Amino acid sequence: MHRCHGQYLRVVAAGWNRTLSTLRDMLSVRNISKRYGDVVALKDASFDVREGRIVGFLGRNGAGKTTTMRTVFGLVDPDSGTVTYDGAPIDDAMRSRFGYMPEERGLYLRMKVHEQLVYFGRLSGMERQAAATAADRWLEELGLTDRRDAKLEDLSHGNQQRVQLITAILHDPDVLVLDEPFAGLDPIGVASLSSVLREFAAKGASILFSSHQLDLVEDVCEDIAIIHEGSVVVEGSLSDLRERAPYRRLEVSIEGSPWVPDVEGSTRVEANGRTHAIVDSTVSVDTWLSRAREAGNITRFSYEPPGLQDLFREAVGE
Repeated sequence: MHRCHGQYLRVVAAGWNRTLSTLRDMLSVRNISKRYGDVVALKDASFDVREGRIVGFLGRNGAGKTTTMRTVFGLVDPDSGTVTYDGAPIDDAMRSRFGYMPEERGLYLRMKVHEQLVYFGRLSGMERQAAATAADRWLEELGLTDRRDAKLEDLSHGNQQRVQLITAILHDPDVLVLDEPFAGLDPIGVASLSSVLREFAAKGASILFSSHQLDLVEDVCEDIAIIHEGSVVVEGSLSDLRERAPYRRLEVSIEGSPWVPDVEGSTRVEANGRTHAIVDSTVSVDTWLSRAREAGNITRFSYEPPGLQDLFREAVGE
């Protein structure tokens, strides 16, 4: 991939940050750093989650995603930097308006589902009856009404994940922070969770979630933040990042087999069992089509802005 592409991502991200500075920030992470002995977990990381927006927080394993999320809830104290909500430092009263879904479940395996949801609702400041009513509503919404009185340990992995989600949203939070919420969900569960996230965003919630499933992030999120080796290297609107990229994704099949142009500046990419090329956007689509025709009978031709997977690979140096 061209060296200039990384510079492009930094320029777009800088422009995005200047735009954000003119807006009222909601959840704002600013220049946070955290070190554990010789290990640098976070290094001057910054990004924003605006009101009514869904931000996909992406990075390799160990990049700093979970550590960052834990700083929002005071579970990790950064060595430097700030985390604010609506321009103010986050205190316990403010955190009661947040919802958190950790990657490792924090639920009681032998406690009944409805009883457990009411308990967590009470911890979030809800009255008992309000918590019970909200629990019934979300159990029905997520298809778990018949498991209302079951112990958590008797539920499947996916249904346990649904219950964990309900504990995060039961009190109708203003901010949602979800660490790998799609893990273990079947397609129906993925669709249900996506619908819930969009519902909360439509009501004005600020939503941050991490995931390694880039296709889901691309489908659900409006904004992304990519963290690499403890630093946020890309932040911005996904649509802007894609459209303003100085390269395009070219996917061509010649008589059923993938074809990649053998020219300088073209990069072959293998992903999800398919092959495509990253090519210079200044070269016209007619030129690529003409070259493909010279190679044989075209059975597939696609030319479009880079996908999230392409942006991610570039951002983390692949």
